[in-house]
Amino acid sequence: MLRSFSASLAYATIAAAWSTFVVPHTEGADDTPALMAAVSNYASDASIVFRADTTYNVWSPITFPPLTNVEVVINGNLSYPTSIKTVQEISFTGGNNVTLRGNADPNWGWVDGHGQQWWVTMQQTNRPHGWLFGDVTNGVIRDMKIYKPVAWNFALKGSADVHIFNNIILASSDDTSFPFNTDGFSAGGTNLLFERNYVVNGDDCLAVPNGAKNITWRDSYCEGSHGLSVGSLGAGGQVSSVENVLFENTIMNHTLYAARFKSWTGGNGAAINITWKNITFIDVVFPIYVTQNYWDQSGGARPDSSSVNETHIENFLFENFAGVINDTPGYVEGSCVTDPCWYYVSGATGKEVVIFDLYPDTTTNIVVKNLVASTLTGASVSAMCNSSTISSDVGFKCWDGPYVPTA
Repeated sequence: MLRSFSASLAYATIAAAWSTFVVPHTEGADDTPALMAAVSNYASDASIVFRADTTYNVWSPITFPPLTNVEVVINGNLSYPTSIKTVQEISFTGGNNVTLRGNADPNWGWVDGHGQQWWVTMQQTNRPHGWLFGDVTNGVIRDMKIYKPVAWNFALKGSADVHIFNNIILASSDDTSFPFNTDGFSAGGTNLLFERNYVVNGDDCLAVPNGAKNITWRDSYCEGSHGLSVGSLGAGGQVSSVENVLFENTIMNHTLYAARFKSWTGGNGAAINITWKNITFIDVVFPIYVTQNYWDQSGGARPDSSSVNETHIENFLFENFAGVINDTPGYVEGSCVTDPCWYYVSGATGKEVVIFDLYPDTTTNIVVKNLVASTLTGASVSAMCNSSTISSDVGFKCWDGPYVPTA
């Protein structure tokens, strides 16, 4: 009996220590100031709740202080500014045991970025980065629903041990304007697990940047995107490092790329142990694309580099790919605003299922296994690969010609 009473008392003490702040709403006014005025009082052992059945006006930036044992719950809708002159973003600046969660209600828990007007005018100045999850350890991002973000969505930076799952991002235009730079997730950190996410957008579905380690992405859907990407790495000769990345069990629907690696010409460092497997691609222009010669095409012609200090590649595996290449004659992806397009590949026919654009003596153990592909036009599937850049078996005949598996 005494033990039972003590346990009940301990539970009551913990419950009493937990506090809840319901963000107030004022019709026709910015709701951010009221939250910012109170948030320091709820920086630990607390729930910060945007209540259901309420549309909040988030018209100015929200910056959370470092948090400990805090959950931010989006039960209501959040509406960003409709004024294109007003920049908005939400930042988590650190902490431990931090949760950002929405809900499963189809009508509530949405964040409306009003991005369409930015896309229509091609306004690319002062665009906000949606949600920063920076320097958080033991975090969760779940059940969030983003509608028409202006540009970038979730950026993890310097965070560790974070689970990101069941999120929806809908960055699809109502007309011919294009949702530039609407990246779904940026995996800047260590021990990050992304799963069961649904992304419709106009840039990388997931981007893995410099410094990332132990990243897993699985059981998800990407549409209209620029792929499951590692990089870009090595800009300006930077020494970059990415290690232990797994992408698996994902549908890539009408995307520009499916699996992509990109490092800048003249970059340094290494990308080690990267796997893409069990990938279904539907009407994808470049199903597998690896380049160590990424450059800013607006700055002129492709650079010429023979340096062995290019960002090195070690242990890349592309396994169990199946799908259809979009080789529609004259097809132009929506992000193309130059001639040639930024994604132009000299000599490519549009029927390549895999392109390896490598420098000599910079790549060790890059392999394609169990790839099945066809083209929309019914033409034969091709590959691009320079055998002078790599001596080991890459899983197919390394040449510019028909795709011929070697195993």
